[in-house]
Formats: sequence, structure tokens, C-alpha cells
Amino acid sequence: MDYPLQTPQQLAGHLRALRRASGLSQKEIGERIGVGQSRITRIERDPLLVNFQQLQDYLNALGVQLVLRTPDALERPVLPPSVAATPRPSTEEPW
Repeated sequence: MDYPLQTPQQLAGHLRALRRASGLSQKEIGERIGVGQSRITRIERDPLLVNFQQLQDYLNALGVQLVLRTPDALERPVLPPSVAATPRPSTEEPW
């Protein structure tokens, strides 16, 4: 599921929604990334004050990727790097 961000303030709600959907408590996320529950509370309240690495750690603990997508990407499927890099067989006849 995508959680589009139009404004920085939406990030707080998205972080809480992602954590709740994962079934993890603030304490459990904190333990996974090596911070206390109170730090997770502050991250979820105002994620703009957190450094990028801590935000990345939080998302990784939830199994969530941060993806930057251009508007034209909605028109074409997104392939994982391993699939996108796989050479496709030629459709031309060998003769």
C-alpha cells in the first residue's frame, strides 16, 4: 500500500499508521532500532525533527521502503532492481 506525502506534516500520521498496521508497539520499534519508547513517541509526533538515518531505521524496522517516485512512474510498472537488470530474451528470429 502506498502512503503518499503531499506535506511534511502527513509523515507523522503515516508513521503511526504503518507501526499500528505492523502490530508493533512504540516500545518494540524502539528496541529494534536501539532507542527508548519516548524517542519513538517524539519521532511519531514530529518526524521532521528526526535525522534521516533514524527515520530510515524506523522504516526498516517496519519492513517499509522509502521510495521517491516521479509522476510518470505511475504510468509504468515498477520492477525490483534484480528483475529490471535481467536481460530479456530476444524476440527476433535467429535466421
